[in-house]
Amino acid sequence: MPNIWKPSVTVAAVIERDGHFLLIEEETSDGVRLNQPAGHLDPHESLEQAVVREVLEETAHDFTPSALVGMYMSCYNSKRRGIDVTYLRFTFCGSAGQKHDQPLDDGIIRTLWMTRDEMAACQQRHRSPTVLRCVDDYLAGARAPLALLHTHASVFDSALTMLTMNTAAT
Repeated sequence: MPNIWKPSVTVAAVIERDGHFLLIEEETSDGVRLNQPAGHLDPHESLEQAVVREVLEETAHDFTPSALVGMYMSCYNSKRRGIDVTYLRFTFCGSAGQKHDQPLDDGIIRTLWMTRDEMAACQQRHRSPTVLRCVDDYLAGARAPLALLHTHASVFDSALTMLTMNTAAT
């Protein structure tokens, strides 16, 4: 079974303040694009931990997720890799907290706040068709409780096992 298909798991955050949504402008293989703060799920972290980390790395804001807006699957042809990549995106909503004085992640040009209409007017600049869809779902009231998500302790235990093994080897 070496050819098991696996989608790339990502997380994203819909953060609204006074009718404006926090976005990032980033350098991609397709040029400069707009996206919610988003990124890949890393080993040994829960989905909630991943979205908190990604928001901090990409916007320098703390983030407190309050609900799951939706789960989205899309396919993208990666020009850089020359293959189709399927993304499974877990989108959270919540509030931005303190802004820290730290550099933004590599490739992030800046953060900006846009209304839904401003976002709709520049869809050709969106990183993915899910960017506006997530905002529309959020505005329509789509929310699932975070209690629906469960991360088994084995996810974290394997991280402790790796840390112990690495420490013992040094």
